[in-house]
Amino acid sequence: MAEEAAKLSKPVDLLHHSDHSRNVTDKHQIINGDPRTSILRHALPACQPQEGSIGSRVNAFTQSELAELKAALPSVELGPRHAGSLSHIGSSTTAGSRMLNICQPWETTLQHQSSKNDSGGSTATSLQLDYYGVPRFASRNTDEPRHLRRLCRDGLYTGPTNGQCPGFLQCNLVVLPEGQHAFDFLLFCQRNPKACPLIEVCDVGSYHPVGVALGADLRTDLPRYAIYRNGKLEKETTDVVEEWPERSVAFLIGCSFSYDGSFLEAGIPLRSAEQAKNVPMYKTTLKCRPAGSLQGCMVVSMKPIPALQVANEVEITSKFMHAHGGPVSIGRADIIGIHDIDSPDWGDAIAVGPDEVPVFHACGVTPQSVLMDSNVPFAITHSAGHMFVTDLPADMRNL
Repeated sequence: MAEEAAKLSKPVDLLHHSDHSRNVTDKHQIINGDPRTSILRHALPACQPQEGSIGSRVNAFTQSELAELKAALPSVELGPRHAGSLSHIGSSTTAGSRMLNICQPWETTLQHQSSKNDSGGSTATSLQLDYYGVPRFASRNTDEPRHLRRLCRDGLYTGPTNGQCPGFLQCNLVVLPEGQHAFDFLLFCQRNPKACPLIEVCDVGSYHPVGVALGADLRTDLPRYAIYRNGKLEKETTDVVEEWPERSVAFLIGCSFSYDGSFLEAGIPLRSAEQAKNVPMYKTTLKCRPAGSLQGCMVVSMKPIPALQVANEVEITSKFMHAHGGPVSIGRADIIGIHDIDSPDWGDAIAVGPDEVPVFHACGVTPQSVLMDSNVPFAITHSAGHMFVTDLPADMRNL
């Protein structure tokens, strides 16, 4: 009996290897299957170093616990750790390159994404995001926004992004050449956070927004862009590889499309998405605080909200201060200088139903209006309603 007890108490280090797609499948099976859920809930939290074991620096299972896990998870290969250090994991050997210590942080595939270079080839982006407050991209499945960005990059999606990738943060884009106007715009965002809640500023010359979407390319990964020269809209296009300034400064500003996932969860309709239209946007008489050479008025978007759900809409949107926050006006367009809601300055007209109220939120087209009013020599922006979809959760929690 003593010999059997000693055998059962012998610690075995747990290793897990499989390809990434099978990991995702198994995780869903574990979550949805009662027996597996029970095993992992009880076994994994108790997986602690055992005194005197060779795994005193890593977590370990007893033989009986390991056998139970193997029976419950037949598609996952479990076994003892190789002798020696863990340095063999990730080596050039076939087996070693597929081994992961379940007790170590899993490296996300996003850290190995490649982006096309100007010659059409690929360059690996081996980024080490080790600073305090680094975003946790792996906190949820980011396949959806990456797929949409890939479609945009290939020219296969060129429409508005309202209703797309609900639950993920969407951003407006402004690109200016390095210099006084770029500094003025940074100051403008700081002074006008309601209209321009700043999410990310890229390094000079960079088009990779590593703080919000690893491997993304701001020159190609939006559905549509607008190019301005001397305060005038020159053209709209589906990529800006040729026009991107060598000494660029790219800004990403939170967008109210980020509310969409929360609206759907609360049963608040997305009328523009239901009608396959862009949201209506209007220039108002609400003045922004000037910054250097930049001045102008706020632009707002309008959402028809059922009257009985307006209070819920305000409660939800007020939590999204990084995406314009709560509304600036409810039910009254005239008080903010809009005389005809059926004639938006940007986007498409959306009818307000008899049981609905027009709700107006600050909009990320404000920079475009300000850049035109201020006669800025050159700028690249998103086309109104055609956002950059990030890998970050829309509510930006747990970052």
